[in-house]
Amino acid sequence: MNFLNEVTLRYPEAISFAPGRPYDGFFETEEIFGHVRRYLDHLLEEGASPAQVRTAMYQYGPAAGQIREIIADSLRVDEGIEVSPGAIVVTVGAQEGMLLVLRALFTGPEDVLLVSSPCYVGITGAARLLDIPVAPVEERSDGFHCADLAAAIDRELAQGRRPRAFYVVPDHSNPSGTTMSRAARDELIELAAHHQLLVLEDSPYRLVSPGTPLPTLKSLDRRRSVVHLGSYSKTVFPGARVGFVVADQRVESDGEGEVLLADELSKIKSMVTVNTSSLSQAVVAGTLLAAGGRISELNVKAAAYYGEAMQDVLRRLDEYLPAARREELGITWNSPSGGFFLTMRVPFRADNAALTRSAQDHGVIWTPMSYFYPLGGGHHGIRLSISYLTPAEIDTGIARLAAFIEMEARQHQQALSPVAHTSASARGGQ
Repeated sequence: MNFLNEVTLRYPEAISFAPGRPYDGFFETEEIFGHVRRYLDHLLEEGASPAQVRTAMYQYGPAAGQIREIIADSLRVDEGIEVSPGAIVVTVGAQEGMLLVLRALFTGPEDVLLVSSPCYVGITGAARLLDIPVAPVEERSDGFHCADLAAAIDRELAQGRRPRAFYVVPDHSNPSGTTMSRAARDELIELAAHHQLLVLEDSPYRLVSPGTPLPTLKSLDRRRSVVHLGSYSKTVFPGARVGFVVADQRVESDGEGEVLLADELSKIKSMVTVNTSSLSQAVVAGTLLAAGGRISELNVKAAAYYGEAMQDVLRRLDEYLPAARREELGITWNSPSGGFFLTMRVPFRADNAALTRSAQDHGVIWTPMSYFYPLGGGHHGIRLSISYLTPAEIDTGIARLAAFIEMEARQHQQALSPVAHTSASARGGQ
């Protein structure tokens, strides 16, 4: 990712399909003050004194967070997740939540983290920091299959390791863009319960995507097999860096007996970031209160924007690389119904060198899919992000990308031609 940032800085005029950040044109600066004011009024309405409100904003807050009730209400009305506020920990983005969960769950050298692969680099990076071994569960062309997870569990057990958790993005996955079917969600929860495996559900794109989303894994969870990782970075306020973890599992704690996993996460957080910024929590809480907890309604405009951007990219790809031509060159891509990402497969090696040529000679930047394979792979894959570009940039960018792909594919075919000719000659000589 450092290399990707370097390329972006080196070629500032290039159109970039690399960043997965949300479009900030939906946000108004003055709204920040209104959100904070709304939360302060809420505290007063709940019976807090002016001195208590001041302390809530200016002092260190509880490690588990001070807006857990508001988050619990939002999860209930918007996602059908019934959970007590005590089972929630407010984090510095979902990234901190991943780190806390891994630190709490993985206690021995035999513990292994299973990840749907290709995989978001944040979870594998957190595992690497904690020296936790990672085992990939490869996605198929149509996404995740429970049979592959079951095989991975059996394989790890046969090697004397204990699969402790499985990380997955079920909705519009980063980086592949795939979405897990309802049948696969039900099957996954059953499989996890059977193997006493925790599912780490990370789903930041579902409420900024058009259409009615499938139910979260956590809303389907009746056996406390799912730890839900949440984030407000895509839906409410990216700069606030507020996320949360729903961890209602009962675990053994040294000297305390059985406690909520959320309590253990809170203890670890108190030694990492102490607490999540009270001001950031206030902004997010004020936004949730204004929307009655319904982030889905708050993001209707954003979801439509991203959905149209995705369709625009797909239309332009089809225009510049029509079916007959891409079949001739060996090019394919998927067609996600939402989210920020789609993926392409190309005949040439889509590595850092190819990315540099793309930026330098064609003025377009993308992300190599090889970045997202924990044990290697994805060498012919390209990830395109649709979230931060205007329609005009998409049109120009896809035209440039198509020109780059055409050139690279032709050169790849030409490089193979002499080999094929030599082989044919050798067979004739025999």
